[in-house]
Amino acid sequence: MNPSTSSTSMPAGVTGGHHPSPPGNRPLLAALAISQTIGYGALYYAFAVLLVPIATELHTSTTAVTGAFTASVLASAVLAVPVGRLLDRRGGRALMTFGSLLGTVLLVAWSQVDQLWQLYAVQIGIGAAGAASLYEAAFAVIIAWHQPQQRSSALLALTVVAGFASTIFLPLTGWLVDQHGWRSTLLILAAIHALTAPLHAIAVRSPPQQGPHAAVREGDSGVRATRAALADRGFWLLAAGFTAHTAAISAYTVLLIAALIAWGHPPAFAATIAGLLGVLSVAGRLITTGLQRRYRTTTITAVVFAIQAVAALLLPAAGADATTTIVAVVGFGLGFGVATIAKPVILAERYDTRRYATLAGILVAPMTLAKAGAPLAAAALHATTNSYTPVLAAIAGCCTVAAIAIAACSRPAERP
Repeated sequence: MNPSTSSTSMPAGVTGGHHPSPPGNRPLLAALAISQTIGYGALYYAFAVLLVPIATELHTSTTAVTGAFTASVLASAVLAVPVGRLLDRRGGRALMTFGSLLGTVLLVAWSQVDQLWQLYAVQIGIGAAGAASLYEAAFAVIIAWHQPQQRSSALLALTVVAGFASTIFLPLTGWLVDQHGWRSTLLILAAIHALTAPLHAIAVRSPPQQGPHAAVREGDSGVRATRAALADRGFWLLAAGFTAHTAAISAYTVLLIAALIAWGHPPAFAATIAGLLGVLSVAGRLITTGLQRRYRTTTITAVVFAIQAVAALLLPAAGADATTTIVAVVGFGLGFGVATIAKPVILAERYDTRRYATLAGILVAPMTLAKAGAPLAAAALHATTNSYTPVLAAIAGCCTVAAIAIAACSRPAERP
């Protein structure tokens, strides 16, 4: 067993403050996989399809409408830490159920907007709903309910299923818009999203307590665990590494098709290659989870990020050569989903899981800001240089920083 997954201050068989996994994890995992697929599809991916119809009806630009989506992302970043604290103190059931209900109500409200400021208000609320009900909350529940040796496979199962959210909801939303218009489409999506609330209310439970005095021990030891993690140099290296990687992924996703077209590839080819990223992200997660049986998660993650740096540099060098371009995109795409499953595993290995959600929230806040800001920075760099090569070089630089930072965290942290 990885030495970082145990602590001499805890009773035998207890890791991170929880009992070994109780029975009933499969129904919990299935419920979370379904809710995450629906949640991301309705609250996140549908926006791209609705962008142009909404801008047309509100008589505004797509840039102005896109700003509402950015506001949603920023709202989730602001709430990451307080939501994490609530998850640690109260568990995920009430918070995730509330987030699901809020998301459903806001989808209905979205269908009724007729002014731009109303769209911004709705999207900020959707950002709050996502912070309470999507991946980070689900990861906290999974970490609490699973033994260390089960966490990677549980996280993989969740993210593989939810990874098909775009595959399902992008064409579904497009068809609904064609058939019924964007307002009715949002009402239909709200009806589908309403299913997530009972899933969370029924399936998500608080994990068993350690014993009759667990609540007393939780207060002091939990605070000490949080302080110890924040005093650990490795925690801030993780923050820097995953933030840099998020910036690289976000910028790459936005500019890939435009860059390929600028280098002479047909638009259909560019769109097809970009469409591989979702499949490649699932493949990368499968490979990473398999390798975790033999190597440290930090080592695997650092190597994957380094491969992405090389692939990012290879892309502009490929020019209009289709074969080299495919190799470059595949090399980068395999790392697309790795951070999603690596971050919770590394945090749970290094630190007391009784404060997992709080620590994850602290990491997620700068990552979310990078996700929102990186595409704007990439667009500004392209506008200044009139070339995508410096942008890809910057993306490679971010991946390199991420690889070095994660590799430096290979030594496990001392637990209180």
